[in-house]
Amino acid sequence: MTKFVFVTGGVVSSLGKGIASASLAAILESRGLNVTLIKLDPYINVDPGTMSPFQHGEVFVTDDGAETDLDLGHYERFVTARMKKANNFTTGQIYKSVLEKERRGDYLGKTVQVIPHVTNEIQDFIRRGARVGTPEEVQVAIVEIGGTVGDIESLPFLEAVRQLSLKLGANHSAFVHLTYLPWIAAAGELKTKPTQHTVQKLREIGIQPDALLCRADRSIPQDEREKISLFTNVPEWGVISMWDVDTIYKVPRMLHEQGLDGLICDKLRLNTPPANLARWDALVHEVEHPQREVTIAMVGKYVDLSDSYKSVNEALRHAGMQNHARVRIEHIDSETITPASAAQLAKYDAILVPGGFGARGIEGKIATARYAREHKLPYLGICLGMQVATIEYARDVAGLEGANSTEFDPQCKYPVIALITEWKDADGSIKTRSESSDLGGTMRLGAQSSDVLPGTLAHSIYGDVVTERHRHRYEANVQYLDQLRNAGLVISAMTQREHLTEIIELPQSVHPWFIGVQFHPEFKSTPWDGHPLFNAFVKAALAHQDQRAPAAKAPADKAKSDKATA
Repeated sequence: MTKFVFVTGGVVSSLGKGIASASLAAILESRGLNVTLIKLDPYINVDPGTMSPFQHGEVFVTDDGAETDLDLGHYERFVTARMKKANNFTTGQIYKSVLEKERRGDYLGKTVQVIPHVTNEIQDFIRRGARVGTPEEVQVAIVEIGGTVGDIESLPFLEAVRQLSLKLGANHSAFVHLTYLPWIAAAGELKTKPTQHTVQKLREIGIQPDALLCRADRSIPQDEREKISLFTNVPEWGVISMWDVDTIYKVPRMLHEQGLDGLICDKLRLNTPPANLARWDALVHEVEHPQREVTIAMVGKYVDLSDSYKSVNEALRHAGMQNHARVRIEHIDSETITPASAAQLAKYDAILVPGGFGARGIEGKIATARYAREHKLPYLGICLGMQVATIEYARDVAGLEGANSTEFDPQCKYPVIALITEWKDADGSIKTRSESSDLGGTMRLGAQSSDVLPGTLAHSIYGDVVTERHRHRYEANVQYLDQLRNAGLVISAMTQREHLTEIIELPQSVHPWFIGVQFHPEFKSTPWDGHPLFNAFVKAALAHQDQRAPAAKAPADKAKSDKATA
């Protein structure tokens, strides 16, 4: 029977519930348990697919085509389980399901209410995420509830998990509450009062936490832990300190050393071997002892919020570990890049242009692609990054002056990027779309396979077939592929059914490393193996750095020679 751990948050958001949940899952998995994670989001949107990255950060995509909260990316990077649509649901999905049942008459004329109908639906969704009653049923499901205790929108979720814990019976559920202890510089001390109040609010709902994860910029002193225990009715050994660290991969060891996994296993009556965190220790050692350092420019549209490119940032760091290098990422607003100012990119070892939507900053991304192509800087374009590289090549090499995407200029003369009306989805079904379709239903989403052209850079990275996750509306227009090929652009991978462009590149005789992909490889990167495309990209950045090094030393050497001659 599946056991559940419910993770809640208090005081303020963005404390790291996702990292805490993923870290606990990682420790339990290291004890030999089969673990999954479920994220409950209290917003009314059906999914985050139409939300601005400035609002909610990155949208993560699963193999089966779900657009989900970015915390599912943390889950997949920390545990071996792969997330599915059922691992993330929102208030919008819950109410949509309840209303559909009401319209069908499933409630047999009853008055539909938050309790019991909405809360029962939430519990059904949680069981579905844990695969209860299926061959895939897990031993432990960690359920993270978005928002903070006291928010009106999260109350149905909290009531639902309170009811579920009662139905499950003793030793089948545990509650972990993440809270915040601010450091008041004027007083020179950590304040526990916000934590006391949030636990009080949680207990008013009927939930008594078994463990408190206390976030602060420093370790919690023993006397403060005793005070928190006294005022929250949580045993002292359940008051866990979570201080700021320089890498998130230190968090599993931090929680384990304070006994969180032991507490949870005792509460759930799980008899397991001791946790084995050797590979996490090796990972942290790799992070802390790089042999090299490279600097990569990420030219994007949402650079004011680092979470907008969370998976891309992590994928670059993972690739750095695989190359024994520290990757420094400098985010540059594409609106600041023009043909005249693009020379500022010369100081970087490589350039990455990530995905995005809308016309803002597009010309800056196109200028970036041109600079990378002309100056032989390693270039990786992801989704929109591939499309702007295609537009740039069409304009400046293929002679298609005014080429553009119909997303940015519907009346452009050469629509080398356009809306494709039919494709096969991740589940094998045929999907269609038009300009008037709802934004939430017009994406090509999820994992799909493509054939890779032998003898290309892509083939050296992926082999014969590439299977990656997608999230986009517009595609490279098949009507212009021959013109682009004739001008020297290599189309190195195409979808197996529709023959849509998946990867473009420049011949290595022309450019050492220039590649654009229509999919999102960052979603499949892990700290253990990295991702082959990102691993190759960082390797190319290191090679470019080595190539520049003699040139950088030449002036200094010449100066010494001139001085000696004088």
